[in-house]
Amino acid sequence: MTEPGDPAPPHRFPLAVIGAGALGLHFVSRLAPVVPLALIARSANRAADLAAGVDVGGHLYQPTVFSPPFVPEADWVLILVKGPDTKAAGRLAATMAPRGVLSLQNGLTETALRSVCPAGRVGQGITTAGAYRDGARVVPTADGTTLLPPGFEPMAAWLAEAGFEARISPNIAAERLAKLLVNVAINPLAAIFCITNGALLAPPHRVLLDALVDEAWPVLRRAGLALDLGAAREWVAEVAARTGANRASMLQDILAGRATEIETITGALLAMAAAQGVVLPTHEAVRTLVRRLEGASAATSQAPGGLPD
Repeated sequence: MTEPGDPAPPHRFPLAVIGAGALGLHFVSRLAPVVPLALIARSANRAADLAAGVDVGGHLYQPTVFSPPFVPEADWVLILVKGPDTKAAGRLAATMAPRGVLSLQNGLTETALRSVCPAGRVGQGITTAGAYRDGARVVPTADGTTLLPPGFEPMAAWLAEAGFEARISPNIAAERLAKLLVNVAINPLAAIFCITNGALLAPPHRVLLDALVDEAWPVLRRAGLALDLGAAREWVAEVAARTGANRASMLQDILAGRATEIETITGALLAMAAAQGVVLPTHEAVRTLVRRLEGASAATSQAPGGLPD
């Protein structure tokens, strides 16, 4: 957000990021020294707060920040909002006349984005980077690995220059299924038990973690997952260990009284299972528990018409 007397920002940016939550701020604070970028916050008030500066990993970061409906054009748009807000973010991205729009969201969101955003390239990658809010501060917990679909080489290059492990994956569809496996196992359990990712590797939670992996694996395997069952278990445990200090996004939502991404994560898996004629009782159970935890205020906790942070 610019102040009177400041130089006018460019009408068009090389990169814009929609989503000023913990993960979005983790990414933009690292990308800003690499490429001129615009951060899109949910409201004018939130944009003003961010423009004053935010502590990200112990460093003060002052973004160039905008809010709807006054957003600049951008060559490339990165979407880092929660799954239920995918279409709102996609519609906003379309107004920015981008060459390409990339989601790094949880769940499977590419189809929803394509339905509202007629950009030249629309795709979904994956990231295992992690961050959470601690009061007004953002605490990055892992840089992780970020994989992008072919066609998003400029964004991959910027991310790599910013210090993230980022690359183009020719088999991004299988990679997305592997990330979905991680999410359906880690996110709901972290939210239900109110623990960090790493704590899921200790008894008694590890038994439940493996049970969710084992139940989801046949469905995802038939959909194109490239991991055998042993490798699937090892992959989920590895991600939990590498992001051990992280508070999963679903846990952060529960603690903040927000609606979670349970439908775009576990719901996506259950939709696949239904299409295959399979029932997943353990995943149905954790979905029910997370819904109960969301509470009555979750659906109304976001600003009307705005984007989530």
